[in-house]
Amino acid sequence: MSDIPVEQGGLSQAAPTDNAQDLFDSPAQTVSSVNTPEDQVSPVVDGVSPSSASSFEMLDMESAPAPYQEVQPHWFFCRRADDNTCWLPFSREDSDKLENAHNSVGDKEGDVVVAVDGERYDVHVKERKRYAVYWEQAPTEVRRCTWFYKGDKDTRFMPYLEDFGKNLEDAYMIAVTLDEWKRKLEFPTGETVILHNPKLIMQYQPIGLQDDWVSSPSEQTRPRTVKRGIDNIPVEIPDGEPEKVDHLVFMVHGIGPACDLRFRSIIQCVNDFRSASLSLLASHYKHAQQEGKVGRVEFLPVNWHSALHGDATGVDEDIQRITLPSISRLRHFTNDTLLDLFFYNSPTYCQTIVDTVASEINRLHALFKQRHPEFAGAVSVVGHSLGSLILFDMLTNQRTGLESTRKGVLSAEPCHLNCDTLEQTLTRLGLQQYLARLQAEHLDLESLALCHDSDLKNLGIPLGPRKKILNYVRRKWLPEGCKTMRLAPVLQVPPSDSLAIDHDGNQSPGLGTQQPHFHREQSVTSAVDYEHFDVGIGQVSVDYPQLAFQPQTFFAFGSPIGMFLTVRGLKHIDPNYTFPTCKSFYNIYHPYDPVAYRIEPMIVTDVDLEPMLIPHHKGRKRMHLELKDSLTRMSMDLKNNVLGSLRTAWQSLARLPVAALPPVEEGETTIERNLQEAPVCEEAESSVSEEQSEQPEIKVGMLNGGRRIDFVLQEKPIESFNEYLFAIQSHLCYWESEDTALLLLKEIYDELGVAFEQPQQ
Repeated sequence: MSDIPVEQGGLSQAAPTDNAQDLFDSPAQTVSSVNTPEDQVSPVVDGVSPSSASSFEMLDMESAPAPYQEVQPHWFFCRRADDNTCWLPFSREDSDKLENAHNSVGDKEGDVVVAVDGERYDVHVKERKRYAVYWEQAPTEVRRCTWFYKGDKDTRFMPYLEDFGKNLEDAYMIAVTLDEWKRKLEFPTGETVILHNPKLIMQYQPIGLQDDWVSSPSEQTRPRTVKRGIDNIPVEIPDGEPEKVDHLVFMVHGIGPACDLRFRSIIQCVNDFRSASLSLLASHYKHAQQEGKVGRVEFLPVNWHSALHGDATGVDEDIQRITLPSISRLRHFTNDTLLDLFFYNSPTYCQTIVDTVASEINRLHALFKQRHPEFAGAVSVVGHSLGSLILFDMLTNQRTGLESTRKGVLSAEPCHLNCDTLEQTLTRLGLQQYLARLQAEHLDLESLALCHDSDLKNLGIPLGPRKKILNYVRRKWLPEGCKTMRLAPVLQVPPSDSLAIDHDGNQSPGLGTQQPHFHREQSVTSAVDYEHFDVGIGQVSVDYPQLAFQPQTFFAFGSPIGMFLTVRGLKHIDPNYTFPTCKSFYNIYHPYDPVAYRIEPMIVTDVDLEPMLIPHHKGRKRMHLELKDSLTRMSMDLKNNVLGSLRTAWQSLARLPVAALPPVEEGETTIERNLQEAPVCEEAESSVSEEQSEQPEIKVGMLNGGRRIDFVLQEKPIESFNEYLFAIQSHLCYWESEDTALLLLKEIYDELGVAFEQPQQ
């Protein structure tokens, strides 16, 4: 619900006196079955003056009373479970679905569940609760709203409780039907609602016991404005989302639990990015939407931080024991955020991170397919900061179906286990007491081999038995080729054109075919292994899990991939290298982002390429950048004009008769030579620039199918004044960047053959 200004006009005069007693002596209706929560009672100031109330009555009573019409309810939800002061409306489509479900439930047993907000939430109609589908979030209250109130200090109208609103509606119906106003409703909590006329309805708070430490009586009796129906309050009802989903995108966050300067979670930031994409689809793909060619793109957050810092790993407790007590807030921030970088370079916690990211993406993908069985679109992945490095390492270690079968890598089809049963295995380990727990979850040896330590911990199995079971099943009963997912050297292309690089970045012909695959088992609790392979990658040795799908595109936001590859010892990426299962890669960054690094210079080392400038979503360069370009062109034109004038002067002097020229001194020969060289150099520069403009576009390898990889955002005018001041903000700007969202949409819908439309300004 958007913020609204506090209403003015006749509602903050002196409190009612004896002159207004006739207002309260009118026929009254007492309501004793309504309870209002304490949080709806706020300090009040002064009441409504008789003159102001009378003026409203005289003005509104001149017109003939309209016949009674039942109020149209609208459904709202509470934004947070721990704060019932912020209520937001559902879209009209979702509200209608909830109203129809409410009318159909009646006295039936069992609850009715309605999917809302693009099917990302489920509303239990009888329970009046809203549950998140894809992520963990406390359920929030849902309310069928008909009447609203707002105090002088409130910025928006709040919905009444449903029973309270029903009693107000009954009283309003009687007043309209009998055309009798000035009705007073008294509630058990001491509140009083007076229906002066159809357009003036006020709620008066009870006057509490006076005390030296509380507000004055006049402050306690300021009334609340009461409105009937959502059409009579200023509220922005969101547009509904298209049901058709064209593309699915998973977004992985970087270090820490917060993703922007407002310390919002990945869920809230992805919600903003999704809203921006819906707005851009409506403006830049308007005709395609009207023709039914475009639906929407679904963005889902992938959270791995909570799993790393949860009770399963115990790392927070271990770190806290060795943390110094001084500057506690700064140390807490370091432990909770910056240490994620070091955790990722440890094989123990790196394994936890990649397992969590892959399992969460696969879980969300399976759940999305279950709720959208008609979905036939492609899937892409987005990584921000460290999240982009996690995805990069995972994508470089993905296997195609053919490679998985040939090399014995775990794929979508699990490896066949020994013929022993689960009961025999647990008996051999002396852990038969846990058989019932595993059988209750329908686990056999085949599915047990795919379980993680956290899965067994959730079943209540202690640490010792968990380790015994997982170690025995994975090492004893899996075939040799299936024991681990082998770690191949990162950025290695197939044997026919393998990446062949020495430590100086020089390519050796034929060396790539001699590169061995490094097959070695790696325990997740072993010491750190920073072995540098022959390709010089220095990647931590972990078992990279496989995704259940092949991503269409990988988008990196503010990514340190280039820096990490360089630190690992990689100086050059073979232009022929591609991700095994992903055909497109975009490196998107802000020019002032201190964490972002480029990728193209590692592929094309002999040409200095400027990054691609991302267009403004309104179809132009920002004004300060256009001004900068104009000044650059003016300076070049001025330089060319000066040189042109010198050339013209020299040519005019050269055409004079030789006898008229003074004797040539030795020092003047140098000047003459310089004047002659100046126009020659200018002509040479112009010819070179023409040749460069005629050259075809340089291909930057196959990592993005021969297309450009590095894309830079346009900084805002205020950011250009001091790039250091906006450095941190620049690293966190992508979630709300419309330019970034439009680039993603353009890439997605170009693949679908849908034309981009630039709206008229």
